[in-house]
Amino acid sequence: MSSEPVGQGQDAGRETPRPRPVRADVQRNLDALLKAAMTVFAASGVDAPVREIADAAKVGVGTVYRHFPQRSDLVSAVFRHEVDACADAAPVLAAAHGPAEALGLWLQRYVDFLAAKRGLAAALHSGDPAFEALPAYFDARLRPALRGLVDAAIAAGEVRADIEPGDLLSAVASLSLQSRHQDAAHARRMVALLVDGLRYGASPPS
Repeated sequence: MSSEPVGQGQDAGRETPRPRPVRADVQRNLDALLKAAMTVFAASGVDAPVREIADAAKVGVGTVYRHFPQRSDLVSAVFRHEVDACADAAPVLAAAHGPAEALGLWLQRYVDFLAAKRGLAAALHSGDPAFEALPAYFDARLRPALRGLVDAAIAAGEVRADIEPGDLLSAVASLSLQSRHQDAAHARRMVALLVDGLRYGASPPS
């Protein structure tokens, strides 16, 4: 094997090939697979048979293994998919609702994320090195999404000015954890009360 450094020799000056875009039908299958895996994990745990996941997604077992050779690959992809969906909801809500309402609706969306994440908890907290990067991914995607909503609501004078996104994420997680043995509506009510409390001490619009 040649020890020639990367970027030297006959390949020097060539551009790094860009990843090929995923075909629309392949992306649809992948999205369906990740959603099905999330549902199966929530019901049966992360050790559920691959066949069960494939059947729920209406794809072959080979398709699952082609995209995700290891189970940890699938668990990580499901987690990232759910984080992305939650983060991507922030600008959509901001465009359709007033600042404080968008903030409240997003926190309710975060409640849904936390409920879905419980199906992955055993794997994510297993100490497997394959999952070490996921907390950083969570922070990198969700904190900025929430920060934008919080800043908009503060600027509009609809919530108090001393709100930190990290505090809100922790508060909603705690309320959801306390409500896990009750119906989902309980967690939503608690979070709605939390959002109402954010209005106390709001300053005039900047």
